[in-house]
Amino acid sequence: MQQLDKITTYLWFDGNAEEAVELYTSLFPRSRVTQVTRWGKGAPAPEGSVMTVAFELAGRSFIALNGGPHFKFTPAISLLVSCESQEEVDSLWQRILDTGGKPSRCGWIEDRFGLSWQIVPKALMEWMSDPDPAKSGRVAQALMTMQKIDIATLERAYTDA
Repeated sequence: MQQLDKITTYLWFDGNAEEAVELYTSLFPRSRVTQVTRWGKGAPAPEGSVMTVAFELAGRSFIALNGGPHFKFTPAISLLVSCESQEEVDSLWQRILDTGGKPSRCGWIEDRFGLSWQIVPKALMEWMSDPDPAKSGRVAQALMTMQKIDIATLERAYTDA
């Protein structure tokens, strides 16, 4: 039995949990599948088919459930990825886009399974919460013009007087 974190994110899929987990674990170092459970006899899915996939993304625990078509993801919940560099932002963004993702605004991108991701620089939270409202306001204004984040543009907005 897999040891779970105190709180584990549980993601609902319509029969493609394994495929989603394969993509997600390919995006980040320190990511792996930790357990696969299968539906038993008399279950609401074919016996032996995958029910859940427990996995880690960058050391964080998740569980993907093949729960059927009853529920869909919305942007009301997203996975925020704090990136160290423009190269990391670009790489993650492109990999999600290349595998069927759809870009949105302000660093948000939806993967082909409907899950929303925020691919943002680590410094963004600091810049957005600066006590100087002029600085944080300039960053927010610059951010609103972007799909994929351009760190240099945000940094210029933050530092410009």
